[in-house]
Amino acid sequence: MVAGYLQAPDTMVAEVIDGELSRMPRPKPRHAHATVRLSGRLRGFSDPDGDDPGGWVILVEPELHLGPRPDILAPDLAGWRRERFPEGAFDDAAPAAITVAPDWVCEVLSDSTETKDRGKKRRIYRRERVGHYWIYDPRDGSLEVSRLENGRWLEVDVFEGDEPVRAEPFEAVAIPLAALRKL
Repeated sequence: MVAGYLQAPDTMVAEVIDGELSRMPRPKPRHAHATVRLSGRLRGFSDPDGDDPGGWVILVEPELHLGPRPDILAPDLAGWRRERFPEGAFDDAAPAAITVAPDWVCEVLSDSTETKDRGKKRRIYRRERVGHYWIYDPRDGSLEVSRLENGRWLEVDVFEGDEPVRAEPFEAVAIPLAALRKL
């Protein structure tokens, strides 16, 4: 499995999920655009300026090696509370993979990723005790927010429409869902 993962062409996103190699085409423009727009809206947590809340490290498509096999995942966005982010991970000599589970993950849905994002990957994030899981669907503009509670996902809310959203763990900043789809 790992050899197939390492040999995946740059035109593919490769992951190892539950011991199975998964290869998908790179995200389509709508998917990639939504990911970048959402990460921009959360910038004040990862790169604070002035009155921004700070306290987080947020990465786009980090390579995560989680669990005993390990599972090799590339979530669209992942965030760690700054105190939990692996020391030295930004050093030139550091490996690309991060083995500390994030505190928050966001998957941006597409036709080719929805089943894995809602199924196997969601279960892996639960197993690894990721505290918050967001699923953003750029096709309809909805945002599903879940929190891990007592080893189970608790659906906190589902947001739709154009109203600004304050969603945990980033409720300090309003995210206008309509802005995530604009060009």
